[in-house]
Amino acid sequence: MTGRSSLAIRLGAAIAVSVLAACWQPVDALAGSAYAGGTAPSASAGTSAPLTTTAGARARLLRDGTAEAPESAPQAVQAVIAAGDRIARLPYRYGGGHGTWNDTGYDCSGSVSYALHGAGLLRESAPATGFYVYGQAGRGRWITIYANGSHMYMVVAGLRFDTSGRSQTGSRWQVAQRSPGGFVVRHPAGL
Repeated sequence: MTGRSSLAIRLGAAIAVSVLAACWQPVDALAGSAYAGGTAPSASAGTSAPLTTTAGARARLLRDGTAEAPESAPQAVQAVIAAGDRIARLPYRYGGGHGTWNDTGYDCSGSVSYALHGAGLLRESAPATGFYVYGQAGRGRWITIYANGSHMYMVVAGLRFDTSGRSQTGSRWQVAQRSPGGFVVRHPAGL
């Protein structure tokens, strides 16, 4: 391979990462509409009661499979939980949540995308690998996203939001954590 072709490949990869980063950066939820850059998910994607909160800094899993947000959590975190609640019990469907926000089922990245978009933290749905460049590296205080080439999930205020646990409990929300080994770890800036 010549030096020129190697440079072209590296430049092409850098451009691709820049494009991914532009599409999947958090939306400033405090400036104008919380859903700038897209149509907000609606309650029609699933059913949910009005958001209730619990004391402390950790979310609580309710008997119906929804999560109760901590009252001390930032509004964006409470909105992620409310959006996650709307789809928590919907079926897994490969590719679900990527063609439309309001779908009949969601895959792992479609689920995480939906919940983040519901809080104004994501413009467009992304595949798991798209989250390699999302937000900031490492664990967040309130939200941590784990992604690899074949799966992703997130932990929000201490609860895991993961399609892989749905078959055991009927909900994407899980109290039990899983090993983060083999996952790229990211979080929304400031959260």
